Amino acid sequence: MEEAKEAGARTGVRYVDVAVDQAGLRLDKFLGEQLPGVPRTRLFRIIRKGEVRRNGGRVTPETRLAAGDRVRIPPVRIVAEPQTPGPSASVIETVRQAIIYEDARLLVLDKPAGLAVHGGSGVQFGVIEALRALRPAETLELVHRLDRDTSGCLLVARTPAALRAAHAVLREGRSEKRYLALLAGRWTLGQKRIDVPLRTDTRVGGERTVRVDAGGKPSVSDFRPLQVLGTRSRGAPTVSLLEVTLHTGRTHQIRVHAAYAGHPVVGDDKYGDAACNAELRARGLQRMFLHAHSISFEWPGGVPFSASAPLPPDLAATLERLAP
Repeated sequence: MEEAKEAGARTGVRYVDVAVDQAGLRLDKFLGEQLPGVPRTRLFRIIRKGEVRRNGGRVTPETRLAAGDRVRIPPVRIVAEPQTPGPSASVIETVRQAIIYEDARLLVLDKPAGLAVHGGSGVQFGVIEALRALRPAETLELVHRLDRDTSGCLLVARTPAALRAAHAVLREGRSEKRYLALLAGRWTLGQKRIDVPLRTDTRVGGERTVRVDAGGKPSVSDFRPLQVLGTRSRGAPTVSLLEVTLHTGRTHQIRVHAAYAGHPVVGDDKYGDAACNAELRARGLQRMFLHAHSISFEWPGGVPFSASAPLPPDLAATLERLAP
């Protein structure tokens, strides 16, 4: 019996030059524009297999493209795939209510904890998909990312020009991002800069795991203590509230730097203190205590921008329960 052939047309090898207005795009985004309808998982797979090349060299999905780069796009079979359901009406409404500021360039959201910023890795959709469903006439792109369990300020660009400008600001270290984090134990290090490189490409059991590594990417965080909470005499674990300022934006940076300092983020199941997490969970904390409190920078031309998001009620309630 003749084997059934895979349905769908197969593209040929193409070489595409990156246009000026595409400069700064991540490779996965650029590839998605060139191969519409191909699932992100397949795009990531062909990139990681080395089938996609920039100027003849291997690349990663996160690679930023420059004007004039030549990208090799391999043959890909375009297969009609079943439509996956989009964000529900309740998720779209949650995201709509999370918008705390907007102007001609940006949307600012106070992202709820538990909601991914985008689909992928077992998540069908996230904030950006819900925003696109809410505003189908706009071209919306994430300026940066937050962990799924982190709440707070999330920036979304409304135009390609705004995306490129904001990416340049972040890439050049001209922004100030501040977080509030509750850490296990009594912090006794004072104001402390942690400047240790992080390797972000390690996977353990299929999950990304970031670790301190001399061969990793430069990573710098400033920790400033605000308050010590909890008393063993009252049966509550001792924890410390800190403000953390990021000077680089590595995956899981605060969580790994905090653990490296001996005071992991409370509620962090990957890098945290299991005993402390269990004690705080018994007192009502149901997620990681990490909140993107504020972000500020200057647009090209010196125009200032800043946004902030207050501590959400669940985290504020945890502080109240632990107060002396």
